[in-house]
Amino acid sequence: MVRADEGQYVIVGGIKTFYVSVGNGDPVILIHGSSPGAYSLIAWKLNIEPLAAAGFTVYAFDQPGFGRSDNPEDHSIEYRVRHARAFIDTLGLDRFHVIGNSVGGYIGARIAIEDRRTRSFVTTGSGTLAPRGSAESQEIAKKHAEVLRSYMPSMENMRALTSGTIFNSDLVTEEVVRERYEMSLGKNYEAQLKRKGVPPPKPVHEELRNLRVKSLLLWGNNDHGVTVERGHLLFQLIPNAEFHLFDRCAHWVQWDCASRFNNMAANFLKSAA
Repeated sequence: MVRADEGQYVIVGGIKTFYVSVGNGDPVILIHGSSPGAYSLIAWKLNIEPLAAAGFTVYAFDQPGFGRSDNPEDHSIEYRVRHARAFIDTLGLDRFHVIGNSVGGYIGARIAIEDRRTRSFVTTGSGTLAPRGSAESQEIAKKHAEVLRSYMPSMENMRALTSGTIFNSDLVTEEVVRERYEMSLGKNYEAQLKRKGVPPPKPVHEELRNLRVKSLLLWGNNDHGVTVERGHLLFQLIPNAEFHLFDRCAHWVQWDCASRFNNMAANFLKSAA
């Protein structure tokens, strides 16, 4: 597994930003979600090296207010979209693929819509990106958001949170729980509290109808926050998209179905290139 001491820092818009770079080949940008304790080396722990081994240069970075990156003054998702694009500019890439997890899927979609250097777009279940769906789906999303917002750092709370994120209980080890817990403390908990008051991101459903790049949507049938219904609705918005549903799989498809995720994502990116 890639270790933190293998990472490096770059200043992006005044923010000291942590990232890792592994492999050689077409660049792939991995964008994590925004649950407590989320950051690049936990969200993509099972994916960075396999994607690199498949022939890509993988860049996984910590968003402002997460992981080892500095906290910003602006905690909105809109700012994090700008930061992600600025990070890519700082790398000097003239083409790239983008893979997002959860809120990272929304950020990745914004990049795919707005930046013509994007070659393809992949996302796991993203409630920030998908249409709201039925009243039942909206209620499920509301309860999930309340759980995330009410999180207070403790090993017990992080264990419960991680058990809701990952379906396979064997993957919810003490090591994983502690890693997420430690990244939910200090400045990152301060950032979590400040994110409560930010405005919601702008919807991009109409823009998605004109998305020019190939898109791959990977959804968990047992996602506790983003229903399959919403994944289908998102699929129907995006032309030339593929939708894959995994049973016995929750919000982190890239963990519960890591081998399939890595193979499907790699093959998809190669076909899109």
